[in-house]
Amino acid sequence: MAITAAMVKELREMTGAGMMECKKALTETDGNIDEAVEVLRKSGAAKAEKKASRIAAEGICRAEVDGTKGAVVEVNSETDFVAKNELFQTFVQAVAKQALATSAADAEAMLEEAWNEDASKTVKDILVEKTATIGEKLSIRRFEKVEGDLVVSYLHGGGKIGVLVAANGASDDAAKEALNNVAMQVAAMNPTYIARTDMSEAEVAKLKEIIVDSSLNDPASLPKPILNELIKKAYDEKWSEEDKAIYDEKKSNMQYLFNFLSKEAAATLAELALADKENIVANKIFAGLAEGRLSKQFKDICLLDQTYVKAEDGKQSVAKYLESVNKDLKVVKFVRFEVGEGMEKKNEDFAAEVAAQLG
Repeated sequence: MAITAAMVKELREMTGAGMMECKKALTETDGNIDEAVEVLRKSGAAKAEKKASRIAAEGICRAEVDGTKGAVVEVNSETDFVAKNELFQTFVQAVAKQALATSAADAEAMLEEAWNEDASKTVKDILVEKTATIGEKLSIRRFEKVEGDLVVSYLHGGGKIGVLVAANGASDDAAKEALNNVAMQVAAMNPTYIARTDMSEAEVAKLKEIIVDSSLNDPASLPKPILNELIKKAYDEKWSEEDKAIYDEKKSNMQYLFNFLSKEAAATLAELALADKENIVANKIFAGLAEGRLSKQFKDICLLDQTYVKAEDGKQSVAKYLESVNKDLKVVKFVRFEVGEGMEKKNEDFAAEVAAQLG
């Protein structure tokens, strides 16, 4: 049977496959469109299988919000070039819509669902087709949903960062503007919790332990009375004659002492501090220092404790900003996806690759 341009065009529109692939599939099936579609699906699956071991750590995030619900997804590609492709971006937006409607617990389960735009195919079928069409390994890595009286989304860097924020208590224009600002805050400052009250006792205890140990390992940061006691013990029992001489010469200006002490002498002070951890932790001065550093950590990891990035005075917290907009407006959940975070990325050296190909 003669394969016409119209037949190739029809198959291409149905599958998104390349023109030559469509012509080849039609030739193989003697012009049977349905069988040609199946051939392309199998071909796409085979190509996807070959690409399965490749690293796909680029890509984009997209979000879909419908009233009081929202979903954000991360879909990966192998290169940033493909991530900027309109076909890929349209596909990722469709995945976000799928995620908003799904009852699946995770991306792996969602792959087995019927595709919202074509119930005759699964999400996995569509992913395989797009992998074959685009020519790179694609991966629907993750999605997450939020719900509240008000939901907003924010994409940064073309979708390299995707954020959802949900709040209760208000849903007017002022609240929406405030929540959009908070979404930008989340993108920029990457908090871990909404508020310190969201942290478990174990998490707070672990954070305190890290602060204490890091402080003891950095004797220069310790309160002077504690540091002086450590220095006296090191001087009497541990330091070399050279370190003692340096101390005798520089002790009148303690601010710069650690610029001159040997690494071994500073390490000795840290060892002594850790050995006397129980007594130092019980010291009221040290306890105050540790508490101050803990509060600073809360400001780094807790959204409401963070300094609002648009604060005119440079001091207003996010909590105070939201309160100034509407006292009833409460953030109940946020999600922040950054493309490729926690994934191994391909180390691309194009100059080396070209050189290798040239022999």
